[in-house]
Amino acid sequence: MTTVRAVSVKPGHHAAPVHKQFPVTDMTCAACAVSVESVLGQQPGVVSAAVNFATQTVQIAYIPGIITPATMKQALQHAGYDLIVEESEEAGQEVANIQRRHYEDLRRRTIWAIALAVPMGISGMFLMHLPYIEYVLWAMATPLLVWLGRPFFVHAWKQARHGSANMDTLVALSTGIAYLFSVFNTLFPEFWHRRGLEAHVYFEAAGVIIAFILLGKLLEERAKANTSSAIKKLMGLQPKTVTIVHEGGPATQIPLAQVRIGDILLVKPGEKVPVDGVLRSGSSYVDESMLSGEPVPVAKTEGDHVLAGTINQKGSFQFIAEKVGGDTLLAQIIRMVQEAQGSKAPVQKLVDQIAAVFVPVVMGVALAAFGVWWAFGGQDGLTHGLLAMVTVLVIACPCALGLATPTAIMVGVGNGAEQGILVRDAESLELAHRIQAVVLDKTGTITMGKPAVENMVWEKGAETAEWLNVLYTLEKNSEHPLAEALATHLEGRATAINLDRVESLTGKGISAEYQGQKVMAGNLPLMRENGLDISEALQYQADTWTAGAKTVVYFANHHSCWPSPPSVTR
Repeated sequence: MTTVRAVSVKPGHHAAPVHKQFPVTDMTCAACAVSVESVLGQQPGVVSAAVNFATQTVQIAYIPGIITPATMKQALQHAGYDLIVEESEEAGQEVANIQRRHYEDLRRRTIWAIALAVPMGISGMFLMHLPYIEYVLWAMATPLLVWLGRPFFVHAWKQARHGSANMDTLVALSTGIAYLFSVFNTLFPEFWHRRGLEAHVYFEAAGVIIAFILLGKLLEERAKANTSSAIKKLMGLQPKTVTIVHEGGPATQIPLAQVRIGDILLVKPGEKVPVDGVLRSGSSYVDESMLSGEPVPVAKTEGDHVLAGTINQKGSFQFIAEKVGGDTLLAQIIRMVQEAQGSKAPVQKLVDQIAAVFVPVVMGVALAAFGVWWAFGGQDGLTHGLLAMVTVLVIACPCALGLATPTAIMVGVGNGAEQGILVRDAESLELAHRIQAVVLDKTGTITMGKPAVENMVWEKGAETAEWLNVLYTLEKNSEHPLAEALATHLEGRATAINLDRVESLTGKGISAEYQGQKVMAGNLPLMRENGLDISEALQYQADTWTAGAKTVVYFANHHSCWPSPPSVTR
């Protein structure tokens, strides 16, 4: 539940709140998320706090003149949690290392717990008639609870010290009571024998519970790791190192974090543009599909802007860095996706309200079940009451409630980001089920994302192996993405030959000389400039393709002209 408070601002303080997202550690269940929100929401200067249990983060709006992240960190530490407020690259790496170590430790404990729980379960079901079997079960249950299940008891104790309870409290109480009850029955069976009852032990129940809950937490951690893959892919669009060009000196490699505004950077073919900037020298085609959705690379020349995360296709160029770090468009997109993944859908408010009172209610129900059985259960009332209490404590888990909605939001927003669809917040995603029509503002076509030749028409008698070779060679010499589509289409049907005076004509096409004739491939203005006439039949065909949102490429020599239209899927 997002906590919103009215904040009084002293005179002289700037009232505009700052929005930040920080990682939270030591949260183990949905009730923890509610506790963190409550603690932060009660701090003076905090306007709102929203915790996402799936991402283990909190989005905070606070007024810097009243409270600082360090103060919020101290408040959470007093409540048994911690806040990572450092925003350096090293701090981000440390958070990743903490999560990785936690996952590896959880995985190791889960494997050992299952290895002990399986023989315990078999023994408890089929071998209870064997002598001293209770001591064998005791020996196997002890490391399961004391070593492998230790974090449950540690976290439960931390919560108890601060007057609160969470899922770890339920696990610790249920398994601890079952274990201690079994130890008592193993050491003092006469207590029950004198009352005409059998001294049952429940070591296997306590052990199997620990193993199952550890397995559930392991699967939960894997689900959380998978849902953050979209952010990792977006971050992967940023190169780790860049090539900086020093005035009068050699180009050197430096980490991306060291780039400053005004630095001159070199981008080679196939490399990603590291930051936002403007071209200083050189030219190329840049794939901006990750930002614009348009598959055809955009020609870039001196004075044009380039954006971080886009991919340089052909030539090399130098550009001047204008926006670096968190100011780049890609960084803003990443931040927007993170905020959307961490936001809460309206339906989750109900979940948070339930989680806030869930654990105390469950403990009350468990005690009531024990009391009823003890009072009205006859001779076996105490035993049945104990089992009923342990059962209620074990099966009650709010984590499914607290994890399902945020995980669904993360997956939805993340998958959208991978497909180039940015969802602003969880509420928008929740309302999307009401969508009845999708209107696309595109150039008349839904695209596959890569240019491809669909049709090719020649003047009667002009299509020969010789001219196919000329066209293939001409387009192989061009850096334009449409030329690449044509060359790919002709691959295997034509072979490269020698052409003279090959010249790239920016914005028009490419020309060369073949056996004393000028040959060219490009757009209609290029044909007009060279005084080439197009027959009515070919012009009609070209107009038909153009009306169908297909791009037409013309191929001609100085005698005739043929359109070779790659009906380009844009």
